[in-house]
Amino acid sequence: MTRYSRQISLPEIGEGGQEKLHKARVLIVGAGGLGSPAALYLAGAGVGTIGLADDDTVGISNLQRQILYTENEVGQLKVHCAAQRLRALNGNIEVHVYPFRLNRENARRLIADYDIVVDGCDNFSTRYLISDSCSALHKPYVYGAIQGFEGQVSVFCYGDRPRTYRDLFPDETATLQMPAPDNSVIGVTPAVVGSVEASETLKLICGYGEVLAGKLWTVDLRTMQSFVLLL
Repeated sequence: MTRYSRQISLPEIGEGGQEKLHKARVLIVGAGGLGSPAALYLAGAGVGTIGLADDDTVGISNLQRQILYTENEVGQLKVHCAAQRLRALNGNIEVHVYPFRLNRENARRLIADYDIVVDGCDNFSTRYLISDSCSALHKPYVYGAIQGFEGQVSVFCYGDRPRTYRDLFPDETATLQMPAPDNSVIGVTPAVVGSVEASETLKLICGYGEVLAGKLWTVDLRTMQSFVLLL
């Protein structure tokens, strides 16, 4: 347990919390800007099984913010490179890779094997799919999104009055018809938001603190203003 001594010494974690982390199974959908820091911190914390779902390859423009990857890995599948990095960080965990895109045929089957789903994706349709699947399967969905200097995080499908992604964007048809968001982003924005997603995941697993269920946390890194809104 020496490896995890700094967090085990926290009364909110302890040896009992570390055992919960070891037994936990977390699926990260999207191994990009958000998924990179989330995966690294969850692996470092000792989450026993991490799944990575992404069909994309590493591009040179990814390296500005997707800290799982190096120049030597450009052109390779992200999930394979990410798995190698996570196993190098922590050889005591299992990493499963799914080099395909989530769709209506595979989503529920894949999510059913995990305890929690972490959002590392970048489009509305996949988020609706994750939310609907997690709601049907009663699995917590840790949502995160970024643009520019701004980000937001929430925990859907969890608690006594679980909210879903549809509570944030009720009109799916209108939402999917919206223009694609500008993909401009400063590299630290996904680092901050992905780390908060990891923090919410750790709270869900270990059972400490207040998770962002029924709430939306927002941050603007230009002004360092952050708010928690009730959903």
